[in-house]
Amino acid sequence: MAEQSLKEKTAKGLFWGGVSNGVQQVLALLFGIFLSRILSPGDYGMVGLLAIFTGIANSLQESGFSAALTNKQDITHEDYNSVFWFNIVVGIAVYVILFFSAPLIADFFGQPDLLWVSRITFLSFLFCCFGTAQAAYLFKNLMVKERALMDILTLLLSNVIALIMALNGMAYWGIAIQTALFAAIGTFFRWYYSPWRPTFSFSWKPLREFFPFSLKLLMTNLFNQFSVNIFSLLLGKFFTVQQVGYYTQGSKWTNMGGGLINGMITGVAQPVLAQVVHDRDRQRNVLRKMIRFTAFVSFPLMFGLALVADEFIVITVTDKWLPCVPIMRLLCVWGAFTSICELYKNVVISQGKSDIYLYANIVFGIVQLLVLVLTLSLGILWMVGVYVVAYFCWLFAWHCFAHRICGIQLRDLLKDILPYLFLTAIAMGAGWWVAYPLESIYMRFVVKVLVAVIVYLLILWQSGSVAFRESVEFLLGKMNRSR
Repeated sequence: MAEQSLKEKTAKGLFWGGVSNGVQQVLALLFGIFLSRILSPGDYGMVGLLAIFTGIANSLQESGFSAALTNKQDITHEDYNSVFWFNIVVGIAVYVILFFSAPLIADFFGQPDLLWVSRITFLSFLFCCFGTAQAAYLFKNLMVKERALMDILTLLLSNVIALIMALNGMAYWGIAIQTALFAAIGTFFRWYYSPWRPTFSFSWKPLREFFPFSLKLLMTNLFNQFSVNIFSLLLGKFFTVQQVGYYTQGSKWTNMGGGLINGMITGVAQPVLAQVVHDRDRQRNVLRKMIRFTAFVSFPLMFGLALVADEFIVITVTDKWLPCVPIMRLLCVWGAFTSICELYKNVVISQGKSDIYLYANIVFGIVQLLVLVLTLSLGILWMVGVYVVAYFCWLFAWHCFAHRICGIQLRDLLKDILPYLFLTAIAMGAGWWVAYPLESIYMRFVVKVLVAVIVYLLILWQSGSVAFRESVEFLLGKMNRSR
């Protein structure tokens, strides 16, 4: 009974995560097309320069307590309440520091307008600190439907405002204001959908209990933000703001595709894995099933995006963004495997092994920085390409950590992902071969997509893929129940 309940919760989480992220990606696609046609690479690059500061500030504000709340089995009001008030104090303090640091940031990049652009953008984590505890409550209790509605409405409202501002010539100011509004609207909906409410009391006891785990997680998140955003920092300092814009654009479309998968998987992975933390074999089986589902969806989506990158960019945002295509293709290779790496990380976190999580990310951050500095003179494509190679090497390091915790073998990983990798290669190759002679860019795009999808699904159907069959059965079941 417990197994069935966990399976149903996981399926429900994946379904609503897929619905939420699917709708979000469609909305982000539409708004991204309109905004990219209106705005210039320099506009996107201006806000992209601040990514590393915003990411670090968000990590400081959250402080790693959300994962600690999720892991705790017997949670109390006092736990949520202490985290709530602590995050508010830290969030306000960090914003004040960055507000007065804005002139230094503007001088570092040689962009005077960054003074107030940064101060507006940094409002995002000030707003977020008022909803961290509510977000942790929704996440821990697998309230995936509510989170889906919240995320969709937040994205829709904030992007409508950004589009209106862009149409009125506000350029990168609109993107900065959108970032702050996205956080403010999201916090409002977290309060609306979460039944938990704070009280005017505070106790250090829960924080002292969470602190050893949360501190390591906080340090890890800081290094993660450094790793993810180091490109924008180096490009902004040593290259032009336009090149930052090209990287931001290529990364944006890749993250949009990868976000669909990551949102589905990470929205349920840690809570589900935490429920089977005391059963090593069961946790390994749950992990392997998630890996198979991830490969089943992620490989065709990300490699498919790489396949149609040229046509997609020209059709949607015009050829002024063509320099971002090679960057986008390299990042798609990375994005195809990102969700598997995130699953491994969730295994480590679910076991409370924040020390492993910390040290692994510190080492990777140092390696990444050295690699990027050494390739800085070679240009952005070499930097991105070498980063992707380094990321693949580190994926196997995460596999070793997961092996120590739940016993998953390398042959298990290869057995779970290689069939989908081969099928994806066949489907993409067929799409490229059939569309290659076509001169019309629109026809090439449509034919590539249709042929690749049909070939991939046909092979899955003929081979009797379990992931494919279970996905179809679950969707048909949802449709029958809705009638």
